[in-house]
Amino acid sequence: MIGSINGKPVEFSENETILQVAKRNGHFIPTLCEMADLDHTPGTCRVCLVEIQRRNGSGPQVVTSCNTPMEEGMAVLTRTPALREQQRLQVELLLADHNQDCAVCIRHGNCELQDVAQFVGLQQSRYHYPHFYEQRTRDDSSAAIVRDMSKCIRCLRCVKVCREIQGTDALVITEKGLATEISIRDSLPLGSSDCVACGQCILVCPVGALAERDDTETVIDYLYDPRIVTVFQFAPAIRVALGEAFRMPPGENVEGQIVTALKHLGADVVLDTNFTADLVIMEEGTELLHRIEKGGTLPMFTSCCPGWINFAEKNFPEILPHISTTRSPQQCFGSMAKTYLAEGMGIDPKTMRVISIMPCTAKKEEAKRPEFLNKGTPDVDVVLTTREFARLLEREGVDLSTLEPSAYDNPWMGDYTGAAAIFGTTGGVMEAALRTVHKVVTGDELEGIEFQPVRGNEKVREAKVDLQNGSHPVKVAVAHSLKAARHMAEMVLAGEAPYHFIEIMACPGGCMGGGGQPRSKKAYQASWQERQNALYAIDRQRSVRQSHNNPLIEKIYDDFLEEPNSHKAHDLLHTTYRKRKRTIKHTMKEIWQEIEAR
Repeated sequence: MIGSINGKPVEFSENETILQVAKRNGHFIPTLCEMADLDHTPGTCRVCLVEIQRRNGSGPQVVTSCNTPMEEGMAVLTRTPALREQQRLQVELLLADHNQDCAVCIRHGNCELQDVAQFVGLQQSRYHYPHFYEQRTRDDSSAAIVRDMSKCIRCLRCVKVCREIQGTDALVITEKGLATEISIRDSLPLGSSDCVACGQCILVCPVGALAERDDTETVIDYLYDPRIVTVFQFAPAIRVALGEAFRMPPGENVEGQIVTALKHLGADVVLDTNFTADLVIMEEGTELLHRIEKGGTLPMFTSCCPGWINFAEKNFPEILPHISTTRSPQQCFGSMAKTYLAEGMGIDPKTMRVISIMPCTAKKEEAKRPEFLNKGTPDVDVVLTTREFARLLEREGVDLSTLEPSAYDNPWMGDYTGAAAIFGTTGGVMEAALRTVHKVVTGDELEGIEFQPVRGNEKVREAKVDLQNGSHPVKVAVAHSLKAARHMAEMVLAGEAPYHFIEIMACPGGCMGGGGQPRSKKAYQASWQERQNALYAIDRQRSVRQSHNNPLIEKIYDDFLEEPNSHKAHDLLHTTYRKRKRTIKHTMKEIWQEIEAR
């Protein structure tokens, strides 16, 4: 079918919206509630206005382009003086009902509302109604996420992601008119709710209404305190995403530049979470084999993802015995840093502060779990997201794109394998584990090393690995996003899951799509493929690609941990879980009985 936009002919398919056709043909239309890969845009922001003339000869109409279908013979105009005036008024009204203390907003300089105001040519804001937005909720009860509804523009992106992508459904719309607010289900504080801190809502928020809890000031205090030894770790997904915040291509590996940047900031020790990812494989793989051989609880779920752990504890406490007791790489690193590393370097652990740079907001909550306190002291002291670290570098005048790479400078925990690098993508933990399990059981390395059946981006993938000529078939599954995790958990509890081992990642795409990663203003999943490809490239480039072949992993067991799943390893590298499912105190029948009794 054929129509026109700004006088130029365009082809389109049935049910395509005007906005979709305009984007594909290079006609920019501003919008705040639409995102390319979130379906069924609600049309709440009313900024994407266009003028249309239908083929039937009816008079010109002004419509929202995001939810108006393109029609045969339709003529669309996007930049007439009258349209621009209406767009300016709409943005001005959004600002009037919005906290305009932009200088201290976490999104300052990276705010879609500011960008749209610039695009529509808004030069002043005549209206300002603080008595409306000042009454809205500011909730900092969560260790990971801060909600400031005075900055919310009610685009509903967050509700859509939480409900339709993640299936968590922790966010709800309350009140109406100017009192409308995005609230927490059952009117709970965020920290007490069903929210699992995955941070996907933050990725899509166009303003500063949803943000990670900012811990950069604490890190600066540590860096400038001469009595403290700062030990930094950063996750595999950081190195292929951080560059985007400095206008570098998505997926560019900036591992060496991160080391340089941290040294510039004054870090005492810079190491890689990838080292303890290898350690996790040794512990988790051994645990899986013990369960298979000795009749333990199967299938076994991976435990690296704190968003998944939160989800299981809050929604499926019955499944907790199925989850590996191995701690995540972040927490294994903290434990090893304050024992093995401190001992090797002759440092008093009380003076050490372990700081993580993670792609994940849920890692902030994970670090504060009581299970990871040693005599009241946390194994990991502070967690910064990728975005926080980028802001820290910017405020300290460090441009990552101009730095020369540096190498790690510590002989105890400074090297990793290709298996550890792919932890950052969906399927990576499973593939890394299978490489080692295959070697332990068969004595041979996994043929071809790369296990393609668990790669890909389908929400659920499954495969089978034959060990010892088919006598030990291991069935595995991989799921990413919490909606897929719910499906897998329900299958297991129903006895319908024919698997031995299941990898779960809370965030779509795994850590590379984590809630703490750089945002895209164009699409929810904009840089996934580039980041994923980069992690696989790192794996291929490593001289050692299996965790069990890492010489430093062999050394840490020989010198300190004895063997995988030893008593000492259990004390330092394993954990327990808690039932945190909320219960509704009254059924509807009980409520009505109580009302009638009154």
